Amino acid sequence: MNKKFSKFFYVSVHILEYLIAVLTMVVLIGMLAFEIYKMFTTDGYFASADTYLKSILTIVVGLEFVRMLINLTPANTLEVLIVAIARQVIVNHESALSNIACVLCIGGLFAIRKFLISKNDFKKELSEDGEGDNTPIL
Repeated sequence: MNKKFSKFFYVSVHILEYLIAVLTMVVLIGMLAFEIYKMFTTDGYFASADTYLKSILTIVVGLEFVRMLINLTPANTLEVLIVAIARQVIVNHESALSNIACVLCIGGLFAIRKFLISKNDFKKELSEDGEGDNTPIL
């Protein structure tokens, strides 16, 4: 009975993860459609590149998050963090110290990816995605 309950719980959690991913994707598509609508209806929309970059990069981070929810691996989680921190550097120009801290964090995440995640995890992830020759891109 315990194995059946564990299996049911495992399947239920995965179904909920996929539902959250689908709902997030629907919201992101709606945001993208709204941004495209604003581009053509708002005068001077492109005068502020910050608004455009903030919106588009938020959508990109959301897409990476959906990908992470669908295929939860350490490599995908690190990619989401790298994209989110890169968005922070590009969109927010608060201070030089903040930018340096973000760049150091990104460097640390790449070091974690290179030295702490095994190559087998990359091969497994790439083979699940159906990409190429299963060699990791580092």
